[in-house]
Amino acid sequence: MKLQRLLVVIDTEHAEQPALLRATELARQTGAELHLLQVDYHPKLDGGLLDGHLFQRIRDTLVQQRHADLLASVAHLSQEGLKIEVDVRWSKHRHEEILARVAVLQPDILFTSAHPGNALRRLLFGDASWQLIRRCPVPLWLVHDAAPRGSNLCVALDPLHSADKPAALDHQLIATSQALQARLGLDVHYLHAQAPLPRSLMFDAEVAQEYEDYVTQCHHEHRQAFDALIARHAIDPGHAHLLDGFAEEVIPQFVREHNIGLLVMGAIARGHLDSLLIGHTAERVLERVECDLLVIKPAGKG
Repeated sequence: MKLQRLLVVIDTEHAEQPALLRATELARQTGAELHLLQVDYHPKLDGGLLDGHLFQRIRDTLVQQRHADLLASVAHLSQEGLKIEVDVRWSKHRHEEILARVAVLQPDILFTSAHPGNALRRLLFGDASWQLIRRCPVPLWLVHDAAPRGSNLCVALDPLHSADKPAALDHQLIATSQALQARLGLDVHYLHAQAPLPRSLMFDAEVAQEYEDYVTQCHHEHRQAFDALIARHAIDPGHAHLLDGFAEEVIPQFVREHNIGLLVMGAIARGHLDSLLIGHTAERVLERVECDLLVIKPAGKG
């Protein structure tokens, strides 16, 4: 994983900028360039009674002022020796502007501050963080808080591809985690969460009698696949954890108990309706997890 160019989304709705703080820390350790993107919009300046020319002048003046303000706010980082570029855009559709900049810049990582909302808010308003999880083609680092919650890194794997993830994605996640480990000196844990069908769904008496055999076989298959994946990458078995339970329940618990500051997960693009109603495992985990989340798509996928 290259760490040469980092794109950071500036949050105009909050005073704190956790994404900028985390990206700055990474840039100091790796020498990466920082590209800051701020997307502004105000509905009262979107046409209305103002003619097009006047609206354009007001918007341009505002963007220029915001650009100057942002540049001044990071001047101390430039003086420190970090390479920084600042870009301020005007757009009603924030995530679309971010994705357009990603397509042009091709950053190694996109940083944005995460402010998870409830499911209804996400359904109605399409929060930019959720849109980026679904559509961002480059690794997406969602920063939970300004201060890191832990000092270790954790990678969530899916060796049986139960979430329709391609087999290569797990290897991609491991390679990314090992690159971060080498560059940042992090302690890395690898985990896989597996959960058989609950007993409550076994209504047929004959099937229910075979339930224990099914659970044993299910665990054996997951253990075998997980161990084979870990062995292929020469990972210390003491840092490999097979968890029993649903990912959105056991992963946040593991994060709390093992001082995890960054959770690395894979995500695949689905159809629009499926994403809207069901959501990715990464989305459900983000709603509950209390650390940063690095979401990675299969190579060549958006």
